[in-house]
Amino acid sequence: MKMDLKDSVTRIAQFLEKHLDREVIEKIAERCLFQNMKLNKMSNYSDVPQEFMDQTKSEFLRKGIAGDWKNQLTAAEAEYFDTVYKDKMKDVKYTFVWD
Repeated sequence: MKMDLKDSVTRIAQFLEKHLDREVIEKIAERCLFQNMKLNKMSNYSDVPQEFMDQTKSEFLRKGIAGDWKNQLTAAEAEYFDTVYKDKMKDVKYTFVWD
């Protein structure tokens, strides 16, 4: 989605067997841009009561930068994640663009 948002919207619409005009696809893509979603109370969870999600400790939508997890996890946590990921995904025959 990050590489080509409009194409992703088009592919999702095709999967749902829903025809969308180019103008509608562009509007959806614009609203799905990270900076727009971060400002939208419907997607940033700022209206969720503090008892369920304490925004003062951590924003639900932080930066929108691919790979920023490296700044959030310790080396030990990243290593553990990689071990679990490889075990759980060993039978998946899909190649991700970041592999």
